Amino acid sequence: MGSQWGHDKVYQKAKSEGYRSRAAYKLLEIQRRFAVIRRSDNVVDLGAAPGSWLQVARALTDGRVLGIDLSPIPHIEGVDTIEGDLSDTGIQEQAKTMLGVVNVVVCDAAPKLSGHKSYDQARAMALGEEALRFACNSLKPGGNFVVKSFQGTDFSALYSDTKRHFHSVKTCVTQATRKGSTELYIIAKNFIG
Repeated sequence: MGSQWGHDKVYQKAKSEGYRSRAAYKLLEIQRRFAVIRRSDNVVDLGAAPGSWLQVARALTDGRVLGIDLSPIPHIEGVDTIEGDLSDTGIQEQAKTMLGVVNVVVCDAAPKLSGHKSYDQARAMALGEEALRFACNSLKPGGNFVVKSFQGTDFSALYSDTKRHFHSVKTCVTQATRKGSTELYIIAKNFIG
């Protein structure tokens, strides 16, 4: 997050409550509204660094929690991590081996922004598609999936593709999302398999 958001009230609240970023409140709200993580679920967090969603997931489940990111994730008690690319089938197999059963896949990842809106939108959609592919390759039937996306011309394709694989698909803009952002989340429940 750095100094750019140092005066942001949600960021300050996150730091004071021990979360690594303001994103923790996004998953807490999604959980409160949609109950995506059950107490016994094994959870995979894609693009997990710095780890605020892992902190929330760890508190919500007694199951196993695994974070995957290209960057190293500082240690969180009771959380396993893999440093690697979520699109790598070897990483997907390693995740399934570590957890046995994958009940929930969450992804709050976003590409590094270039400032070129259409290029950044395309990269964000590609990341969402990779997360969906990971979920479809890993989840047990009945599992849940949450992925960050952005409103724009390519959004409907990702949303439609997600609907093909899950019985219930909705969107959510969280209160912790910055004003003016096009960010939203796809909440997909009950994986068809």
